[in-house]
Amino acid sequence: MRTMLRTLLAFGVLGIPVTMTAQSEFKLEAQTLANPDNEPAPVHPIPHERQLKWNETEFYAFYHYGMNTYTGLEWGNGDEPESGFAPTAAPNPRQWLEAARSAGMKGGIAVVKHHDGFCLWPTASTSHNVTNGGNDFARNTNIPRDFAEAARDLNMKYGFYVSPWDRNSAHYGKDTYVKEVFLRQCAELAQYGTDQFEMWFDGANGGSGYYGGEGGTRSIDASTYYDIPNLRDSVHKVCPDCVMWGVGGEARWIGNEAGWAGETCWSMGTGTSGNENEWKWNPGESDAKATNRGWFWHDGESVLTAERLFQMYLETVGRNATLILNLPPDRSGSLPAATVSRCKELGDMLKNRLGNDLATKATVTASEERTAGATRTYTASNVIDEDKDTYWATNDGTTSATLTFEWDTPQTIRYVSMMEYIRKGQRIKNFKIETSTDGSNWIRQGGNIQTTTIGYKRILPVNGSTSASYGNGVNAKYLRITIEDSKACPLLHTVSIY
Repeated sequence: MRTMLRTLLAFGVLGIPVTMTAQSEFKLEAQTLANPDNEPAPVHPIPHERQLKWNETEFYAFYHYGMNTYTGLEWGNGDEPESGFAPTAAPNPRQWLEAARSAGMKGGIAVVKHHDGFCLWPTASTSHNVTNGGNDFARNTNIPRDFAEAARDLNMKYGFYVSPWDRNSAHYGKDTYVKEVFLRQCAELAQYGTDQFEMWFDGANGGSGYYGGEGGTRSIDASTYYDIPNLRDSVHKVCPDCVMWGVGGEARWIGNEAGWAGETCWSMGTGTSGNENEWKWNPGESDAKATNRGWFWHDGESVLTAERLFQMYLETVGRNATLILNLPPDRSGSLPAATVSRCKELGDMLKNRLGNDLATKATVTASEERTAGATRTYTASNVIDEDKDTYWATNDGTTSATLTFEWDTPQTIRYVSMMEYIRKGQRIKNFKIETSTDGSNWIRQGGNIQTTTIGYKRILPVNGSTSASYGNGVNAKYLRITIEDSKACPLLHTVSIY
């Protein structure tokens, strides 16, 4: 064989010059596999990294505080004298956030300018701000500064609500407003911290107002008037992880202010349910009041029960939305004692009901596991390893599959929480959950709740109710999740059972 090879080389039959050295005769190029980890292809649209981090915040507070706290209004006209802002003590954003943390929240959004145009920081954009307030407490107020500092100290996320509509400014509705007032205010707020996770732009735009004394009614086209592309780019240069809600176009209003999302809720489209066929990632946020009056504090208001707030949590965070729960500070600039107490009660309820994950104590198997790659596996056990970056998957072309959890002894089960690996898109379209005592006879759980898509997180009460949610639970030795339909191979990174 060697003699034949030498003969072929000598005559150039193999196309290799005879002057080449022996070492160069068999030089091979290194081969690089296109997908060494055998990762599933994404199903578009997919979220931006800042949207992923925003989704992970899940549950956070809203703080409506400002001129309206002292006038008793919800929407000030813009003609309120600056001296009307007169806190009876130094506003205490740290206390606001401490209460939110005790409720299980991961951050908060502070209203720093509402429609009345009064700014809760010493801005250069208008004289309608705290520096002209009614007492020393007012004139020393800087909510963006103090809120951001407290959040960082408490290791919580933070952001600001700044109203695009300004009923005080003579510039509003004119060409000068966006550049000389609104963009300037947003730029000032961005300077209070590069780690902001959300900037909140209300959808209320245009109407009657004071408008610098000119009065009347002004209307604008919000889609073009606020120069959103320039605003988005400017904010992101300073705050790369800051999602711009509402007018900003990176997260959507869920469609109500009552603390619920649709049982089917896609992270694309609009409203309570979204639209699985929309091309843009547009996840839902549900804003709701923890009190029984307005968004701002009102004398005589009371706090909703912890059970009602827990129901809101199940119907928002548990339905692929986030929940921003309003906790209004009173005229002292602090949260009332009743609100602080209710926050602690809610936090304890969340820990007691959703704190002991039975899934981590189970043996989990799958009807199919995707073929492993060079450095990544797709085994069923990935859903209980408490690592959000590992996930169970099936092979391409398999859009239905089962995950089965088995315990050594029967467990009392009340909730099942599932999380898709949404970095590669929202994929699952239908699923069902069943329990068994013997592994042979199965009972479907969840009542009449729609079990369609999952998304970032889906929490299903096995008794089929979010209002009478806790109950006695279901005794089972086995629990089975069946993915009945998916846009492509399903991906789940975490399953928790409580």
